[in-house]
Amino acid sequence: MATEIRIRKLGWAKGLRSRLLADNLPATLCAAALMGLFGALATVVFRELLGWTQMLLAGEDVPHGMVSLARGLDPWQRLLMPAVGGAIAGVVLQMAARWLPKRGAADYMEAISVGRGVIGLRQTLARSLSSIFSISSGASIGREGPMVQLAAMFSSLTGRFLLLPPRHLRLLVACGATAGITSAYNAPIAGALFISEIVFGVISSATLVPLVVSSVVANIVTRQILHYDAVFHMPHFEFVSGWEVVNYLGLGVAAGLVAPQFLRFLDVSRAAFSRLPLPLWIRMALGGLVVGALSVLNPEVWGNGYSVVNSLLHNPWAWQAVAAILLMKILATGASVGSGAVGGVFTPTLFVGAALGALYASGLQAVLPAGDVSAISSYAVVGMGALLAATTYAPLMSILMIFEMTLSYEVMLPLMLACITGYVIAHRIRPESVYAKSLANNRRAQQAVAEGSKNKSE
Repeated sequence: MATEIRIRKLGWAKGLRSRLLADNLPATLCAAALMGLFGALATVVFRELLGWTQMLLAGEDVPHGMVSLARGLDPWQRLLMPAVGGAIAGVVLQMAARWLPKRGAADYMEAISVGRGVIGLRQTLARSLSSIFSISSGASIGREGPMVQLAAMFSSLTGRFLLLPPRHLRLLVACGATAGITSAYNAPIAGALFISEIVFGVISSATLVPLVVSSVVANIVTRQILHYDAVFHMPHFEFVSGWEVVNYLGLGVAAGLVAPQFLRFLDVSRAAFSRLPLPLWIRMALGGLVVGALSVLNPEVWGNGYSVVNSLLHNPWAWQAVAAILLMKILATGASVGSGAVGGVFTPTLFVGAALGALYASGLQAVLPAGDVSAISSYAVVGMGALLAATTYAPLMSILMIFEMTLSYEVMLPLMLACITGYVIAHRIRPESVYAKSLANNRRAQQAVAEGSKNKSE
């Protein structure tokens, strides 16, 4: 049971708590705005820590992230650095599991959907530290997962400070998670819908309104005040003809077929690493060694892949190079995620979707007459959304996220078609999304603990 943080002689806190408990809408929106501010600052701090770590490793500022860092290293350094980083990250996790008491949920989705809204402070900080070592050493995972977790944790601490009951605490944590997603991807609408559509499982005004407020505040803080730019710089989108929607329909079919196999590969990787009779830090070192071996051949497998995706969107690539980086990125992501590295798969999914779309467009250009196919970058953009919808099973969120990234109305028609098609096909092949399976496992674990406690008391 988490220890509550008691209020002592804080009139404003008591007043805010009483208004929140009374479901006072203005007070709820003010609290949501505060969570948006805290969440944005948490993501900024994590992002800056990663930047300082990368600069420490490179000896200078690295303008293009981990890929630029990898290219500046010797092959033997690219081989060993992910392994060393994975080992250190694993040691941090093992020490945290051994010495730090587990309080609250380990994941913000669990805290919001099936938990009491309590997220452990020390465990979250330890996992964030572990992720910094993993990400800064080249692990093929997204940095956004730890960002969102930190933002949600600060909201949980605030709610515990106010002694809020679980229903109100979960909403506050959801506002923090929304702020984290918005700050990470610069997508305020998609950030709010992500939590509503995936975590809560229902879109209602009671939850969506405070989530939107939190999202707006977080976006203003990160973009307007701190001047953080979008993670992807999208090119202008144009149709060659209206009939080209058939091509994008085919891309949706491809995404729907690839997504379940991608998720299945991640599950197989987790199972394979978990069966190894080795300590966690050695397993994570082995995962890093796989990433390092792949980076010797192609340094583009390092990191979350922002710079590579931007390159795919703005520069011509040979289809052989796209196919190679697609295969290697999937293998690197499986090794990183499977070994236990703390990070998200959201951004690697966008990478795989962009590469799949670019490869698909290259095939179309090879078989169709010249001028009948739009630029490869347009298919890469739509591919990102289609694969995202096919893995998260949240097509509305996927459509809006890509739209917010492109700010192009022309992309909407093919994007909507590809996302819905990918979602329908993937759902027929694999009933559970990547997040639904995780939430189901959390529910089963919680039920097992509750039954064990009941039997013990009897």
